[in-house]
Amino acid sequence: MSAPYSLSENLARIRKTRNLSQEQLAAAAGVAVDTVARIERGERQTTRPSTVNKLAAALGVAPAVLLGVHAPAHGRDAVGGELRQAITATYEVPGLTDFPEPAEVLGLDELAGTAHRAWRAYVDGRHGELLHALPSLLIDARRLAHHSTGDTKAAAHRVLSIAYRLGAGIAGRFGLEDLAWTAAERALHTARLSDAPDLQTAVSLRYLVWTLIRQGRTDEAERIAVRAAERIEPSMLDHDPNRAGVFGNLLFNAATAALWGGFGDRANDLLAVAHSVAVRAGRDRANEMSIFGPRVAALQAVDQTVRLGDPHTALRMADSIPAATCHIPAFWEAGHQLVLAAAATELRHNRLALTYLTKARDLAPDWVRYQPLGVSTMRLLVDRAARRRGKDFAALAAHYGVVS
Repeated sequence: MSAPYSLSENLARIRKTRNLSQEQLAAAAGVAVDTVARIERGERQTTRPSTVNKLAAALGVAPAVLLGVHAPAHGRDAVGGELRQAITATYEVPGLTDFPEPAEVLGLDELAGTAHRAWRAYVDGRHGELLHALPSLLIDARRLAHHSTGDTKAAAHRVLSIAYRLGAGIAGRFGLEDLAWTAAERALHTARLSDAPDLQTAVSLRYLVWTLIRQGRTDEAERIAVRAAERIEPSMLDHDPNRAGVFGNLLFNAATAALWGGFGDRANDLLAVAHSVAVRAGRDRANEMSIFGPRVAALQAVDQTVRLGDPHTALRMADSIPAATCHIPAFWEAGHQLVLAAAATELRHNRLALTYLTKARDLAPDWVRYQPLGVSTMRLLVDRAARRRGKDFAALAAHYGVVS
């Protein structure tokens, strides 16, 4: 469902209901009057999250209310144009990086904080929030990298690489494979200019590998992931959790590529190596570099077992998954519930499958709408229903896009 009003319409409407002039709102929010005016006239397609937050606070509403943020409508047309412009723009193209404050260059700490919040929106499946934040994040990171030197320039490239990776991830979720590839390539290029080129390059390669998997180029995807993992493989005495996490995630990608390519035994071998590293790591971690640890590896093993055609074993394995030792991002946990729903459906445990689908929806409501596994599982359950199943069943089917 798309938002009933745009930011420009919401800002003008709420400002008027608060009986504030543009000048009064600008003063209360601590922004320029010209910023308020240009947003309300619809001249600003890109507005920094920090500016939105200030305006929302001055108006006494949540930022989401001001933005009218909802999950984008099904289909790539809902996000393709704006997302494509944000990813493919460069600092050298006039107009594409314009802001109400065109000369302002954000500091590194503020930019890194914005990147982290965008990453949280991505892993929690809050697509609307991410799609609003990403264009300004990309522009600000490009601007800082362009204007700075030395250590700050390298750190800015690290943030920019994160932003491009988020662009690759969200483009892939919406089926924009060419755009995901472009974003992943840019993430890889900027990673090599960052202050941690080896690890940042390896992380960026993960996103490139995913675009290859989606394109059906599984042999290439597996080869790239394995080679990248070999280059950063931690030794027995290496206790760097970031290195271990990136290594493990690359092996997850390689295992998925092998599995989708029809090589189940090789996928199991790759996953076994990743699991041993996860056990040695001792605890789960989730940050912009990796999502990895004992629970994450166990979730991956259940997923792979289902895809190998053994739903009985997968459901038994799910009962012994270790508890998380940190907050696991919503889309990982929701994805696990979708896998369990598929396994239960295959075994014709329809009521149990609905329970899993409901949990997935509650964990990451925006994200699950775009997952083919959830949609196909819900569609099968609808087809099996011999009679009306009530409002909750109908609402769940509508959420997964099976009915409208």
